[in-house]
Amino acid sequence: MSLRIVFMGTPDFSVPTLMEIVGQGHDVVACYSQPPRPAGRGMELKKSPVHEAAESFGIPVFTPVSLKDPEEQQKFADLDADVAVVVAYGLLLPKAVLDAPREGCLNLHASLLPRWRGAAPINRAIMAGDRETAVQVMRMEEGLDTGAVCMSETLPISETMTAGDLHDRLSALGGDLMVRALAALSRGALNETPQAEEGVTYARKLSKDETRIDWSQEGKEVHDHIRGLSPFPGAWCEMNLSGKPERVKILRSQLAEGAGAPGTVLSVEGVGPVIACGHGAVRLVQVQRAGKKPMSGEEFQRGAKLSAGQDLS
Repeated sequence: MSLRIVFMGTPDFSVPTLMEIVGQGHDVVACYSQPPRPAGRGMELKKSPVHEAAESFGIPVFTPVSLKDPEEQQKFADLDADVAVVVAYGLLLPKAVLDAPREGCLNLHASLLPRWRGAAPINRAIMAGDRETAVQVMRMEEGLDTGAVCMSETLPISETMTAGDLHDRLSALGGDLMVRALAALSRGALNETPQAEEGVTYARKLSKDETRIDWSQEGKEVHDHIRGLSPFPGAWCEMNLSGKPERVKILRSQLAEGAGAPGTVLSVEGVGPVIACGHGAVRLVQVQRAGKKPMSGEEFQRGAKLSAGQDLS
């Protein structure tokens, strides 16, 4: 049965779910997204990926700065939705909005709840060295990602997977999961399981202060830090290149063997330089110099000409 749906989302992660919902023939009566933001060299206002996708389907788009205004809440209620689907929207939903659709609001969350509630679950799972995660459809309530879980798909996290890799896998999987949840909802067969009270962790928003690489950490911690921040905002270190310090992003790494003072270049042979950590080492597999495109570690070494024994700390 076709449902009358309000879709609420903003980034690329949300787009596959919107496309799946439209493809299943549901009536998406409106889309809510974050307002256009200045972007690019000209700082021109740019619509969000969800905003652009919704317009391509002819769906009306609303971009309020807040939903706390009673007039905005009434506008939302007047849409007369069966259900609201929320995927990385970026605004808190007041109780009046949560209660407006006949079947409430369903949220797509990219973690194995109650682990990693909050803003950056994909990054935090990798940075913590988690071996698996999930994408889940949950019933929304006033608490931060505290609602009952309705459907879930787990996904292993390999040792080489970056946040970007995991983002893309969960985004595609989430679209399929949400349309299955909506099908169950339309049949009155959507089950709900309360979250466990134990094992709660919070995925706080990423901060610029934590992006610099700390070579004194163990090799695995450095490796997980690098891939958990790749491709954005990117883990970085300073290197003395061309006679001056330069900030260099490390986008991909591998665990490597070797020992030395943390931040010391151990080897420049092979597919990328090997850097000593507090215990163990990592090989730089993909690197991005300031103002340049990402390049392989081997290509980077040809230009940077790092030398064994050089201190990057």
